[in-house]
Amino acid sequence: MVDKSILGLFKDPDSTADAVDSLRKAGFGNHTFDILSGVPYPEGTFGEHGPGHKLFVFPLIGAICGFSVALLLTLGTQVSFPMVQGGKPLIAIPPMMVIMYEGTMLGAILFTVLGVLFESRLPRPGVGLYDTRITEGFIGLLVSCPEEKIGAAEQALRGAGAEDIKTESASGGGR
Repeated sequence: MVDKSILGLFKDPDSTADAVDSLRKAGFGNHTFDILSGVPYPEGTFGEHGPGHKLFVFPLIGAICGFSVALLLTLGTQVSFPMVQGGKPLIAIPPMMVIMYEGTMLGAILFTVLGVLFESRLPRPGVGLYDTRITEGFIGLLVSCPEEKIGAAEQALRGAGAEDIKTESASGGGR
């Protein structure tokens, strides 16, 4: 079963929030629609479900990986090429701590950047329907649903006062 997309364009946030309520009453879940806007509205402005993020996990995993790699690198180097000088221990902890700190920070930073990209859902090659009027101030409500539910979604969007509605089959203009 292939999902189709329908895009409703609204002029104001109130009608967009009404459309979100209409979609919920028509049986559409929170994961089936997305708000597109050129204006940075706060999460939940339209009554949509704000997804939780797990961004804090990425730096933690990165720090653990960076620490582990740095520890293995320093230990492996000192054991592979033993240079005993003046009765000092083979494994020198203080110099290792500097490299382990740097490895931990590098891992945390790299994984944080990857986490931000992942949590932002970037890159999104197949965004689907889009209208340039969204950058001019309109608010888009993009609904992805099975083909047999497109009529119910269109009816919910029209009932909430959509200015224009686009579907995948008529992406050149409104239907």
